[in-house]
Amino acid sequence: MIIAVVDGMGGGIGSQIVSSLREELPSYVEIYALGTNAIATSAMMKNKANKGATGENAIVVSSKKANIIVGPISMIIPNSMMGEVTSRIAEAISESDALKILLPITPENFELLSVENKPMLLLIKDAVELIKKEFNIKD
Repeated sequence: MIIAVVDGMGGGIGSQIVSSLREELPSYVEIYALGTNAIATSAMMKNKANKGATGENAIVVSSKKANIIVGPISMIIPNSMMGEVTSRIAEAISESDALKILLPITPENFELLSVENKPMLLLIKDAVELIKKEFNIKD
């Protein structure tokens, strides 16, 4: 199983996701750190992702291989993350056959309705639990 974690900017959210996945999931689960920039990729790799790649083409190619893609919802909004998310990145992630787990962290001019306001760590915990449930992974 391949889980792709996508993040940009400084990679803080992605690195927290990778850390939680690595702690909670079996070692056979491969975690790909896919950054829109090298700083984000590096931050995720420090938390023990199996592989890391940076940039538009890396995200497009790896999105096709992933069983699950996890990251902020802004990764499917073109021009978000201060322009780091290209239309091609957003399209590749959206069209991937992978299960997409999107954390409700939005650009400043977007609002999501009917979403429970939870701290980041609880959102990430919920994402990990969803992965365990969907793929029947026992503790």
